[in-house]
Amino acid sequence: MRKETVAIRSQLNRSEFQEHSVPLYMTSSYVFEDAAQMRRRFSEEEKGNIYSRYSNPNVSEFIEKMALLEGAESGWATASGMAAVFTVLGALLKSGDHIVSSRAVFGSTHKLLTEILPKWGITCTYVDAVNYMGYAEAIQANTRLVYLETPSNPGLEIIDLQRITALTSGKGITVVVDNCFATPFGQQPLPLGADISIHSATKFIDGQGRSLGGVILGSSELIKKIEGFARHTGPCISPFNAWLLSKSLETLSVRFERHSSSAHEIARRLEEHSKVDWVRYPFLTSHPDYELAKRQMQSGGAIVTFQIKGGQQSGQTFLNSLQLFSLTANLGDTRSIATHPASTTHSKLTREERASVGISDGLIRLSIGLEHPEDIWDDIEKALEES
Repeated sequence: MRKETVAIRSQLNRSEFQEHSVPLYMTSSYVFEDAAQMRRRFSEEEKGNIYSRYSNPNVSEFIEKMALLEGAESGWATASGMAAVFTVLGALLKSGDHIVSSRAVFGSTHKLLTEILPKWGITCTYVDAVNYMGYAEAIQANTRLVYLETPSNPGLEIIDLQRITALTSGKGITVVVDNCFATPFGQQPLPLGADISIHSATKFIDGQGRSLGGVILGSSELIKKIEGFARHTGPCISPFNAWLLSKSLETLSVRFERHSSSAHEIARRLEEHSKVDWVRYPFLTSHPDYELAKRQMQSGGAIVTFQIKGGQQSGQTFLNSLQLFSLTANLGDTRSIATHPASTTHSKLTREERASVGISDGLIRLSIGLEHPEDIWDDIEKALEES
């Protein structure tokens, strides 16, 4: 079946009640037929649910759908996107290991790489997103993992995954890709050579600003290592959130198609506006990595970033003048969202660190929602006139 059908029709077997929509399994634990079955489950001689920190029917369905959509053998779901990032790094790295990461990463990921992991003797070297010689030079004898965001947040840089995996091939290095901005309907990192794909399911997968969640996808071998760490450290997703996210996957393809088509049109119009210095959108021909984006991605996605003339003051005025857009730190919602990264999502970075990844004081990040595109543009245009 094609992905759109898989997202709708891959679900748990119906119970004796023959429900059409999968029910919620709100239970912390499960009973066994007898002591022998209990022993077999705990010794992993027999598959089955034991405790909802380990597995749950709703969680299992969500993971299976995501694995099918991304071409993964297996997966693991977590309580949030950052829980997914930390779980991967905590499970696969040990003291003395080294990470190579693209410089443009989410603010909390930056804190994890530069302040938290070093406490345990795990170091990181940053490389500018598309500096492929830099990646080659940064790899050391103790490098065990390469971490990438593509498209990056918020600069929308596109990293050639096949070039990166060619550099790491045969060196015992795990390539991890944050695929949050693209979703499985915009990009599949695993067929391009990546070992692990991570999502903050809080964003487009939920798509309606309701629930937190994260998911890790990869080979059965890697997920087995991650599972052992996650079962005992407890970053598990709730059955209710997993149920919501699994239901949301049924509409992700049509939502993401509308997100992308509207965002492309908004980016095109912004590029022509006199109060805008520049615009970044992967499927604009002016994007530095346009040809790569067209080759590696199926659509440009919902995120548009631009630099407004006048710097931070104009940016703040623009945000305060918006009427339709929500001012919130989330993205990937049915509702359009505007954010000022320098003072919000990336405010923990120093000014120099922000400048190194292209985050200026006048940078605005838009997450284009599902409202009518003309209404979205009317709101942007009026706010630009007032800024």
